[in-house]
Amino acid sequence: MDFTLADRLRSLFDHLGLQRAHIATQLPGEISDFVRESPQRVAGLLCMEAIGLDPAPFQSVANRMVIVAGDSGMSAKVAEAAVPMLSGAQRVILPGYGAPVWADSVSDHAETVVSALLTLTGDATSPAHARKSGEHDGISYTVCGAGPALLLFPLFLSSAQWRAALPEISRHYTVFLLGGSHLGGVALLEDRAASSSYAAMIHTVLDVINPEAGQTLLEVGAGSGAVARIAARHKTAIGPMTAVDINEFLLEEAKSLAQRDGLGARITFAPGNAESLPFGDASFDHAFSVTVLEECDADVALRELLRVVKPGGRVGVIVRAIDMPFLWNVNVPDDLKRKIELAPALIGPKGVADRRLYTSMSKAGFTDLTCFPMLSSFDQISGPFWTYLESRLLSRLTSNEVDVFRGAAAQARAAGVLFCSCPHHCVVGRKPVS
Repeated sequence: MDFTLADRLRSLFDHLGLQRAHIATQLPGEISDFVRESPQRVAGLLCMEAIGLDPAPFQSVANRMVIVAGDSGMSAKVAEAAVPMLSGAQRVILPGYGAPVWADSVSDHAETVVSALLTLTGDATSPAHARKSGEHDGISYTVCGAGPALLLFPLFLSSAQWRAALPEISRHYTVFLLGGSHLGGVALLEDRAASSSYAAMIHTVLDVINPEAGQTLLEVGAGSGAVARIAARHKTAIGPMTAVDINEFLLEEAKSLAQRDGLGARITFAPGNAESLPFGDASFDHAFSVTVLEECDADVALRELLRVVKPGGRVGVIVRAIDMPFLWNVNVPDDLKRKIELAPALIGPKGVADRRLYTSMSKAGFTDLTCFPMLSSFDQISGPFWTYLESRLLSRLTSNEVDVFRGAAAQARAAGVLFCSCPHHCVVGRKPVS
Protein backbone atom coordinates (compact mmCIF):
# COMPACT_ATOMS: atom_id res chain seq x y z
CA MET A 1 0.00 0.00 0.00
CA ASP A 2 1.27 3.47 -0.90
CA PHE A 3 2.30 5.69 1.98
CA THR A 4 0.14 8.77 1.40
CA LEU A 5 0.73 12.30 2.67
CA ALA A 6 -2.18 11.79 5.06
CA ASP A 7 -0.34 8.74 6.42
CA ARG A 8 2.83 10.80 6.81
CA LEU A 9 0.98 13.52 8.68
CA ARG A 10 -0.68 11.08 11.07
CA SER A 11 2.69 9.48 11.68
CA LEU A 12 4.23 12.92 12.30
CA PHE A 13 1.50 13.80 14.81
CA ASP A 14 2.21 10.55 16.66
CA HIS A 15 5.97 11.13 16.52
CA LEU A 16 5.55 14.59 18.02
CA GLY A 17 3.09 13.36 20.64
CA LEU A 18 0.23 15.45 19.29
CA GLN A 19 -3.36 14.32 19.64
CA ARG A 20 -4.65 17.60 18.18
CA ALA A 21 -2.92 20.59 16.63
CA HIS A 22 -3.68 23.82 14.83
CA ILE A 23 -2.66 23.92 11.18
CA ALA A 24 -1.90 26.83 8.84
CA THR A 25 -1.36 26.34 5.11
CA GLN A 26 -1.60 28.09 1.74
CA LEU A 27 -2.34 24.85 -0.09
CA PRO A 28 -5.42 23.29 1.56
CA GLY A 29 -5.36 20.47 -0.98
CA GLU A 30 -2.23 18.99 0.61
CA ILE A 31 -4.06 18.36 3.90
CA SER A 32 -7.52 17.56 2.50
CA ASP A 33 -7.18 13.76 2.88
CA PHE A 34 -5.76 14.12 6.38
CA VAL A 35 -8.65 16.38 7.40
CA ARG A 36 -11.21 14.09 5.78
CA GLU A 37 -9.83 11.00 7.49
CA SER A 38 -8.74 12.51 10.83
CA PRO A 39 -10.82 15.64 11.52
CA GLN A 40 -10.58 15.10 15.28
CA ARG A 41 -6.84 15.85 15.10
CA VAL A 42 -7.39 19.34 13.65
CA ALA A 43 -8.00 21.80 16.49
CA GLY A 44 -8.11 24.79 14.13
CA LEU A 45 -7.22 25.50 10.53
CA LEU A 46 -6.02 28.73 8.92
CA CYS A 47 -5.87 29.04 5.14
CA MET A 48 -3.39 31.78 4.23
CA GLU A 49 -4.02 33.33 0.79
CA ALA A 50 -5.20 29.97 -0.55
CA ILE A 51 -4.76 29.63 -4.31
CA GLY A 52 -7.34 26.86 -4.52
CA LEU A 53 -9.82 25.43 -2.03
CA ASP A 54 -12.23 22.56 -2.57
CA PRO A 55 -14.69 22.98 0.34
CA ALA A 56 -15.91 19.37 0.39
CA PRO A 57 -13.12 17.78 2.50
CA PHE A 58 -13.30 20.59 5.09
CA GLN A 59 -16.97 20.47 6.03
CA SER A 60 -16.24 18.64 9.28
CA VAL A 61 -13.84 21.37 10.47
CA ALA A 62 -15.52 24.38 8.88
CA ASN A 63 -16.58 25.86 12.21
CA ARG A 64 -12.95 26.08 13.27
CA MET A 65 -11.53 27.43 10.00
CA VAL A 66 -10.13 30.90 9.35
CA ILE A 67 -9.63 31.97 5.73
CA VAL A 68 -7.24 34.89 5.24
CA ALA A 69 -7.30 36.52 1.81
CA GLY A 70 -6.94 39.87 0.11
CA ASP A 71 -9.88 41.80 -1.25
CA SER A 72 -8.74 41.28 -4.85
CA GLY A 73 -6.74 38.80 -6.89
CA MET A 74 -6.86 35.03 -6.99
CA SER A 75 -7.09 34.33 -3.26
CA ALA A 76 -10.03 36.73 -2.92
CA LYS A 77 -11.96 34.82 -5.59
CA VAL A 78 -11.11 31.53 -3.87
CA ALA A 79 -12.32 32.84 -0.50
CA GLU A 80 -15.50 34.35 -1.95
CA ALA A 81 -16.43 31.02 -3.50
CA ALA A 82 -15.47 28.82 -0.53
CA VAL A 83 -16.70 30.67 2.56
CA PRO A 84 -20.43 30.40 1.75
CA MET A 85 -20.00 26.63 1.45
CA LEU A 86 -18.13 26.30 4.77
CA SER A 87 -20.65 26.92 7.52
CA GLY A 88 -19.07 28.69 10.49
CA ALA A 89 -15.79 29.53 8.77
CA GLN A 90 -14.38 33.00 9.44
CA ARG A 91 -13.00 35.22 6.71
CA VAL A 92 -10.24 37.73 7.43
CA ILE A 93 -9.77 40.32 4.68
CA LEU A 94 -6.42 41.90 3.87
CA PRO A 95 -7.59 45.33 2.66
CA GLY A 96 -6.17 46.68 -0.57
CA TYR A 97 -4.29 43.45 -1.18
CA GLY A 98 -4.24 41.22 -4.23
CA ALA A 99 -0.66 40.02 -4.45
CA PRO A 100 0.45 37.18 -6.74
CA VAL A 101 1.08 33.68 -5.38
CA TRP A 102 4.84 34.26 -5.14
CA ALA A 103 4.44 37.26 -2.80
CA ASP A 104 5.54 37.30 0.86
CA SER A 105 2.00 37.79 2.10
CA VAL A 106 2.80 37.16 5.77
CA SER A 107 5.51 39.81 5.72
CA ASP A 108 3.17 42.23 3.96
CA HIS A 109 0.44 41.81 6.60
CA ALA A 110 2.19 40.33 9.64
CA GLU A 111 0.00 42.00 12.26
CA THR A 112 -3.25 40.85 10.66
CA VAL A 113 -1.94 37.35 10.11
CA VAL A 114 -0.81 37.06 13.74
CA SER A 115 -4.23 38.23 14.93
CA ALA A 116 -5.89 35.64 12.70
CA LEU A 117 -3.64 32.87 14.00
CA LEU A 118 -4.48 33.83 17.57
CA THR A 119 -8.18 33.21 16.88
CA LEU A 120 -7.43 29.48 16.56
CA THR A 121 -8.77 28.67 20.01
CA GLY A 122 -9.61 24.98 19.66
CA ASP A 123 -8.24 22.46 22.14
CA ALA A 124 -4.77 21.74 20.76
CA THR A 125 -2.14 19.57 22.43
CA SER A 126 0.65 21.30 24.36
CA PRO A 127 3.74 19.14 23.69
CA ALA A 128 5.35 17.80 26.85
CA HIS A 129 8.83 17.77 25.29
CA ALA A 130 9.25 19.96 22.24
CA ARG A 131 12.12 18.82 20.06
CA LYS A 132 14.17 21.62 18.53
CA SER A 133 14.32 20.09 15.07
CA GLY A 134 14.16 16.78 13.28
CA GLU A 135 12.79 14.79 10.38
CA HIS A 136 10.15 12.08 10.33
CA ASP A 137 8.80 10.15 7.34
CA GLY A 138 10.20 12.70 4.92
CA ILE A 139 8.83 15.77 6.72
CA SER A 140 11.32 18.07 8.41
CA TYR A 141 10.42 20.29 11.34
CA THR A 142 11.90 23.10 13.39
CA VAL A 143 10.34 23.97 16.74
CA CYS A 144 10.09 27.23 18.67
CA GLY A 145 7.88 28.75 21.35
CA ALA A 146 5.63 27.22 23.98
CA GLY A 147 1.93 26.46 24.30
CA PRO A 148 -0.62 24.59 22.14
CA ALA A 149 0.78 23.04 18.99
CA LEU A 150 0.62 25.01 15.73
CA LEU A 151 1.90 23.37 12.55
CA LEU A 152 2.96 25.89 9.89
CA PHE A 153 3.05 24.26 6.47
CA PRO A 154 5.36 25.85 3.87
CA LEU A 155 3.84 28.74 1.97
CA PHE A 156 3.76 28.12 -1.76
CA LEU A 157 6.44 30.36 -3.31
CA SER A 158 7.10 32.81 -0.49
CA SER A 159 10.78 33.46 0.22
CA ALA A 160 10.30 34.80 3.75
CA GLN A 161 7.67 32.16 4.58
CA TRP A 162 6.20 32.71 8.11
CA ARG A 163 9.27 34.54 9.43
CA ALA A 164 7.58 37.89 10.13
CA ALA A 165 4.91 36.29 12.32
CA LEU A 166 7.16 33.96 14.34
CA PRO A 167 8.31 36.28 17.16
CA GLU A 168 4.76 36.97 18.25
CA ILE A 169 3.03 33.66 17.63
CA SER A 170 5.82 31.70 19.36
CA ARG A 171 4.78 33.52 22.55
CA HIS A 172 1.41 31.76 22.33
CA TYR A 173 2.05 28.46 20.55
CA THR A 174 4.60 25.69 20.24
CA VAL A 175 5.29 26.35 16.57
CA PHE A 176 6.38 23.56 14.25
CA LEU A 177 7.81 24.89 10.98
CA LEU A 178 7.42 22.05 8.49
CA GLY A 179 9.41 21.41 5.31
CA GLY A 180 10.75 18.77 2.97
CA SER A 181 9.93 17.45 -0.48
CA HIS A 182 6.41 16.25 0.42
CA LEU A 183 4.97 19.66 1.34
CA GLY A 184 4.19 23.07 -0.14
CA GLY A 185 5.67 24.47 -3.31
CA VAL A 186 8.59 22.05 -3.15
CA ALA A 187 6.21 19.08 -3.39
CA LEU A 188 4.41 20.67 -6.35
CA LEU A 189 7.61 21.44 -8.24
CA GLU A 190 9.05 18.00 -7.57
CA ASP A 191 5.83 16.22 -8.58
CA ARG A 192 5.50 18.35 -11.72
CA ALA A 193 9.02 17.38 -12.79
CA ALA A 194 8.24 13.71 -12.13
CA SER A 195 5.80 13.68 -15.05
CA SER A 196 7.45 11.90 -17.97
CA SER A 197 6.04 14.36 -20.51
CA TYR A 198 7.15 17.38 -18.45
CA ALA A 199 10.65 15.91 -18.21
CA ALA A 200 10.52 15.22 -21.96
CA MET A 201 9.79 18.91 -22.57
CA ILE A 202 12.90 19.83 -20.56
CA HIS A 203 14.98 17.28 -22.45
CA THR A 204 13.68 18.62 -25.78
CA VAL A 205 14.80 22.14 -24.92
CA LEU A 206 18.19 20.80 -23.80
CA ASP A 207 18.49 18.84 -27.04
CA VAL A 208 17.93 22.02 -29.04
CA ILE A 209 20.43 23.93 -26.87
CA ASN A 210 22.77 20.99 -27.57
CA PRO A 211 25.57 21.71 -25.09
CA GLU A 212 28.88 20.03 -25.81
CA ALA A 213 30.71 17.97 -23.20
CA GLY A 214 32.15 20.15 -20.47
CA GLN A 215 30.32 23.33 -21.42
CA THR A 216 28.84 25.36 -18.58
CA LEU A 217 25.10 25.74 -18.13
CA LEU A 218 23.07 28.25 -16.11
CA GLU A 219 19.49 27.81 -14.93
CA VAL A 220 17.62 30.96 -13.93
CA GLY A 221 14.81 30.25 -11.49
CA ALA A 222 15.86 26.96 -9.92
CA GLY A 223 12.89 26.51 -7.58
CA SER A 224 13.28 23.17 -5.82
CA GLY A 225 16.14 22.21 -8.17
CA ALA A 226 14.02 19.55 -9.90
CA VAL A 227 14.75 20.85 -13.41
CA ALA A 228 18.45 21.36 -12.64
CA ARG A 229 18.66 17.72 -11.59
CA ILE A 230 16.97 16.66 -14.84
CA ALA A 231 19.52 18.72 -16.76
CA ALA A 232 22.42 17.29 -14.77
CA ARG A 233 21.32 13.80 -15.84
CA HIS A 234 20.70 14.77 -19.47
CA LYS A 235 22.15 12.42 -22.08
CA THR A 236 24.65 15.09 -23.13
CA ALA A 237 27.65 15.24 -20.80
CA ILE A 238 26.76 18.67 -19.44
CA GLY A 239 29.58 20.40 -17.61
CA PRO A 240 29.40 22.39 -14.39
CA MET A 241 25.90 23.70 -13.71
CA THR A 242 24.88 26.81 -11.81
CA ALA A 243 21.27 27.33 -10.73
CA VAL A 244 20.01 30.58 -9.23
CA ASP A 245 16.76 31.63 -7.60
CA ILE A 246 15.53 34.71 -5.76
CA ASN A 247 13.78 32.53 -3.18
CA GLU A 248 16.09 31.66 -0.27
CA PHE A 249 13.69 29.08 1.15
CA LEU A 250 13.53 27.13 -2.11
CA LEU A 251 17.30 27.34 -2.58
CA GLU A 252 17.92 25.59 0.73
CA GLU A 253 15.48 22.84 -0.20
CA ALA A 254 17.10 22.55 -3.65
CA LYS A 255 20.56 22.09 -2.14
CA SER A 256 19.25 19.39 0.19
CA LEU A 257 17.49 17.49 -2.60
CA ALA A 258 20.54 17.64 -4.88
CA GLN A 259 22.68 16.21 -2.08
CA ARG A 260 20.09 13.49 -1.52
CA ASP A 261 20.31 12.50 -5.20
CA GLY A 262 24.10 12.53 -5.28
CA LEU A 263 24.22 15.64 -7.47
CA GLY A 264 25.48 18.15 -4.93
CA ALA A 265 28.89 18.34 -6.59
CA ARG A 266 27.41 18.76 -10.08
CA ILE A 267 25.15 21.75 -9.37
CA THR A 268 26.01 25.01 -7.63
CA PHE A 269 22.92 26.73 -6.19
CA ALA A 270 23.15 30.46 -5.54
CA PRO A 271 20.87 33.45 -4.94
CA GLY A 272 20.08 35.41 -8.06
CA ASN A 273 17.43 37.70 -9.52
CA ALA A 274 16.39 37.05 -13.14
CA GLU A 275 16.29 40.81 -13.74
CA SER A 276 19.82 41.39 -12.42
CA LEU A 277 21.92 38.26 -12.66
CA PRO A 278 25.00 38.24 -10.37
CA PHE A 279 27.44 37.26 -13.13
CA GLY A 280 29.73 39.05 -15.55
CA ASP A 281 29.20 39.24 -19.27
CA ALA A 282 29.69 35.99 -21.21
CA SER A 283 30.04 33.88 -18.05
CA PHE A 284 28.30 30.72 -19.34
CA ASP A 285 28.25 28.69 -22.51
CA HIS A 286 24.45 28.26 -22.41
CA ALA A 287 21.47 29.05 -20.17
CA PHE A 288 17.82 28.18 -19.73
CA SER A 289 14.80 29.21 -17.68
CA VAL A 290 11.56 27.32 -16.99
CA THR A 291 8.27 29.01 -15.95
CA VAL A 292 9.97 32.13 -14.57
CA LEU A 293 9.41 34.83 -17.18
CA GLU A 294 5.69 34.87 -16.35
CA GLU A 295 6.51 36.36 -12.95
CA CYS A 296 9.16 39.01 -13.64
CA ASP A 297 9.93 41.71 -16.18
CA ALA A 298 10.38 39.33 -19.09
CA ASP A 299 12.12 41.78 -21.40
CA VAL A 300 14.72 42.67 -18.76
CA ALA A 301 15.25 38.99 -17.89
CA LEU A 302 15.80 38.08 -21.54
CA ARG A 303 18.40 40.82 -21.92
CA GLU A 304 20.14 39.49 -18.81
CA LEU A 305 20.15 35.95 -20.20
CA LEU A 306 21.64 37.29 -23.44
CA ARG A 307 24.30 39.19 -21.52
CA VAL A 308 25.60 36.33 -19.40
CA VAL A 309 26.02 33.75 -22.19
CA LYS A 310 28.99 33.68 -24.50
CA PRO A 311 28.70 34.72 -28.15
CA GLY A 312 27.33 31.74 -30.07
CA GLY A 313 25.76 30.34 -26.89
CA ARG A 314 22.13 29.29 -26.77
CA VAL A 315 19.35 30.16 -24.33
CA GLY A 316 16.19 28.11 -23.84
CA VAL A 317 13.01 29.49 -22.28
CA ILE A 318 9.75 27.78 -21.30
CA VAL A 319 6.65 29.62 -20.07
CA ARG A 320 3.13 28.55 -19.23
CA ALA A 321 0.74 29.30 -22.10
CA ILE A 322 -2.41 31.16 -21.06
CA ASP A 323 -3.42 31.58 -24.72
CA MET A 324 -3.85 27.82 -25.21
CA PRO A 325 -6.48 25.60 -23.56
CA PHE A 326 -5.88 23.26 -20.66
CA LEU A 327 -7.01 19.76 -21.57
CA TRP A 328 -8.94 17.86 -18.89
CA ASN A 329 -9.73 14.47 -20.36
CA VAL A 330 -13.29 14.31 -19.05
CA ASN A 331 -16.60 14.09 -20.88
CA VAL A 332 -18.57 17.17 -19.80
CA PRO A 333 -21.08 19.49 -21.54
CA ASP A 334 -19.61 22.06 -23.92
CA ASP A 335 -20.26 25.06 -21.66
CA LEU A 336 -18.41 23.42 -18.76
CA LYS A 337 -15.68 22.19 -21.12
CA ARG A 338 -15.00 25.77 -22.21
CA LYS A 339 -14.84 26.88 -18.59
CA ILE A 340 -12.41 24.22 -17.38
CA GLU A 341 -10.13 24.78 -20.39
CA LEU A 342 -9.48 28.40 -19.38
CA ALA A 343 -5.85 28.77 -18.37
CA PRO A 344 -5.24 30.23 -14.89
CA ALA A 345 -3.65 33.65 -15.37
CA LEU A 346 -0.60 33.36 -13.11
CA ILE A 347 1.32 36.22 -14.67
CA GLY A 348 2.94 39.38 -13.38
CA PRO A 349 2.30 42.83 -14.91
CA LYS A 350 5.46 42.65 -17.05
CA GLY A 351 5.59 38.89 -17.48
CA VAL A 352 4.99 36.86 -20.61
CA ALA A 353 2.83 33.73 -20.74
CA ASP A 354 1.72 33.56 -24.35
CA ARG A 355 3.09 33.49 -27.88
CA ARG A 356 4.59 36.96 -27.38
CA LEU A 357 7.53 35.03 -25.95
CA TYR A 358 8.81 34.35 -29.45
CA THR A 359 8.88 37.97 -30.59
CA SER A 360 10.28 38.99 -27.19
CA MET A 361 13.23 36.66 -27.75
CA SER A 362 13.86 38.22 -31.15
CA LYS A 363 13.59 41.78 -29.82
CA ALA A 364 16.04 40.93 -27.03
CA GLY A 365 18.66 40.15 -29.68
CA PHE A 366 18.53 36.36 -30.03
CA THR A 367 18.84 34.82 -33.51
CA ASP A 368 18.24 31.40 -35.10
CA LEU A 369 15.08 30.90 -33.02
CA THR A 370 13.53 27.47 -32.63
CA CYS A 371 9.93 27.97 -31.43
CA PHE A 372 7.61 25.18 -30.36
CA PRO A 373 4.54 24.91 -28.11
CA MET A 374 4.38 21.72 -26.03
CA LEU A 375 1.97 19.96 -23.70
CA SER A 376 2.92 18.28 -20.45
CA SER A 377 0.44 15.81 -19.02
CA PHE A 378 -0.34 14.72 -15.47
CA ASP A 379 -2.23 11.60 -14.43
CA GLN A 380 -1.03 10.88 -10.88
CA ILE A 381 -4.29 11.99 -9.29
CA SER A 382 -3.09 11.42 -5.74
CA GLY A 383 0.00 13.55 -6.33
CA PRO A 384 0.45 17.13 -5.07
CA PHE A 385 0.58 18.73 -8.51
CA TRP A 386 -2.68 17.12 -9.59
CA THR A 387 -4.27 18.13 -6.28
CA TYR A 388 -3.07 21.69 -6.86
CA LEU A 389 -4.45 21.83 -10.41
CA GLU A 390 -7.77 20.27 -9.43
CA SER A 391 -8.30 22.43 -6.34
CA ARG A 392 -7.67 25.58 -8.38
CA LEU A 393 -10.17 24.36 -10.97
CA LEU A 394 -12.87 23.40 -8.47
CA SER A 395 -12.61 26.76 -6.72
CA ARG A 396 -13.80 28.38 -10.00
CA LEU A 397 -16.85 26.15 -10.45
CA THR A 398 -20.35 26.27 -9.02
CA SER A 399 -21.47 23.42 -6.75
CA ASN A 400 -23.48 21.90 -9.62
CA GLU A 401 -20.51 22.15 -11.96
CA VAL A 402 -18.29 20.51 -9.34
CA ASP A 403 -20.69 17.56 -9.20
CA VAL A 404 -20.70 17.22 -12.99
CA PHE A 405 -16.92 17.43 -13.18
CA ARG A 406 -16.43 14.89 -10.38
CA GLY A 407 -18.81 12.44 -12.03
CA ALA A 408 -17.04 12.76 -15.38
CA ALA A 409 -13.63 12.45 -13.71
CA ALA A 410 -14.73 9.29 -11.91
CA GLN A 411 -15.81 7.77 -15.23
CA ALA A 412 -12.51 8.68 -16.89
CA ARG A 413 -10.58 7.32 -13.93
CA ALA A 414 -12.47 4.02 -14.05
CA ALA A 415 -11.56 3.76 -17.73
CA GLY A 416 -7.92 4.55 -16.97
CA VAL A 417 -7.87 7.71 -19.11
CA LEU A 418 -8.06 10.55 -16.56
CA PHE A 419 -5.37 13.17 -17.10
CA CYS A 420 -4.79 16.89 -17.47
CA SER A 421 -2.48 18.48 -20.03
CA CYS A 422 -0.92 21.91 -19.47
CA PRO A 423 0.27 23.97 -22.47
CA HIS A 424 3.63 25.74 -22.68
CA HIS A 425 5.52 27.94 -25.12
CA CYS A 426 9.16 26.92 -25.66
CA VAL A 427 11.92 28.69 -27.55
CA VAL A 428 15.66 28.37 -27.99
CA GLY A 429 17.72 31.22 -29.45
CA ARG A 430 21.38 31.92 -30.11
CA LYS A 431 23.47 34.90 -29.00
CA PRO A 432 25.06 36.44 -32.09
CA VAL A 433 28.79 35.98 -32.41
CA SER A 434 29.37 39.62 -33.29
